[in-house]
Amino acid sequence: MPIIRQESLFNIQELYDLEPTQRFEAIFSTIDIDPILAVVAKKSRFGRPVELNYAAMIYSLIARITERIPFIKDLVKRLKNDIVFRLDCGFLVSDSVPSEAAFSRMISLIKESNALEKVQETLLQQAISEGFISDDTIVIDSTHFESRNQAPPKEEKPKDEPKKRGRKSKKEREQWLIEKAEQEANLPLFEKKIEDQLDVPLAELRAKIPQDPQWGIKKNSEGKNVFWFGYKAHLAVGATSQYIFQSLLSSGNLNDGKAAIPLLKGIHELVRLPSLRYDVLDAGYDYEPIYIQIHRMGHQAVIAYNKRNESEPIGFDKHFAPTCVREHSYRYDSFDEKYETLKYTRPKECKDCPLAHDELCQKVYKVKITTNLRKYTAPARGLKAWKDIYKRRTAVERVNAYLKEFFQLNNVRYRTGKRAKVHFDFVTLVYNASKLAVDRINAKLNQQKAA
Repeated sequence: MPIIRQESLFNIQELYDLEPTQRFEAIFSTIDIDPILAVVAKKSRFGRPVELNYAAMIYSLIARITERIPFIKDLVKRLKNDIVFRLDCGFLVSDSVPSEAAFSRMISLIKESNALEKVQETLLQQAISEGFISDDTIVIDSTHFESRNQAPPKEEKPKDEPKKRGRKSKKEREQWLIEKAEQEANLPLFEKKIEDQLDVPLAELRAKIPQDPQWGIKKNSEGKNVFWFGYKAHLAVGATSQYIFQSLLSSGNLNDGKAAIPLLKGIHELVRLPSLRYDVLDAGYDYEPIYIQIHRMGHQAVIAYNKRNESEPIGFDKHFAPTCVREHSYRYDSFDEKYETLKYTRPKECKDCPLAHDELCQKVYKVKITTNLRKYTAPARGLKAWKDIYKRRTAVERVNAYLKEFFQLNNVRYRTGKRAKVHFDFVTLVYNASKLAVDRINAKLNQQKAA
């Protein structure tokens, strides 16, 4: 095969430059479709005979992503007119080509199950067991994509009644506080504060995440607002391997920080990878509950600090390292994992300082990271090691670009959030399958070179 004789290492672009038959074989071999087949196949031998090849239909939906076929009707047309493509997808010559309605019914069955998530977990564990994933850093970020739905017309809000001037009486204030508490208690989970997610099980978090298309807004690299009507894809990616460890689809208006805890809990409960140590997120995720969740997992948070109407810290520099009387920053020395303590030593400027032997000038300064998880991290903020780990965040941006360029993330052709999630799950599954296929080809190439 040409892919075996090639001398340079493979990447996803080269995989997509292969002949379709070779590409399909490489990708299909990484995916165990049994959980999907159990959902869509006929449950009983009684009743009408089965006329559809469900396994081939599932493979054809995967091939639709790799071949960038925009519509199901185009997939059906390709299956009818291209016999090689039909055979590559697993159809027999005697099999009839499924109709659009048959594909639609199958997708309706898939959207009511978590079969695609099970297949994704199996594929990820397979990549770990084969030694292709040994990351120590997880990177989390989101990207947006538009919905097929037409945005609803803007509704005019009724004018509020003018508020009564002056302070509320004690009785009125107590009643107002009771009503406010009841309103907050009745809010949907993802409209409450982020800390309310900490003790909620992962299955409940996944079930309650909003998925209807909504208007979203964010600032681009130029500082200008960008609007879209649709969804957000939230990804947790291995910084080195660039596999997608966890993924979520949400409405476009969901705050990025509210998707972090479900992703982190999914990694903690479903990804069995003991080498994981760091979780890297940008300033949009700088919330205390996210640090708490990362600390519960036994990881270290590397999150850009987002200053929110906070005064300058007294006795500390901008990276929260302690300062001496003359405002020289103490030097980071080490981190004690047993006691979760950062150790700082006296600044070098204090060597010739007349206050060096004064009681106000400590030789060593220790602080527990649990004193304030936002401010104190290991490695400490401001260090080159911290900055180097934070630079790994580009991995998730690269994966976002791959999903949009090669895997049709921008090509959602469904009008409901549940069906859009099926498309999103197929996109992330095919991406991970392509990564595993490429890693297997590279491993085979390396073995042949060594031989």
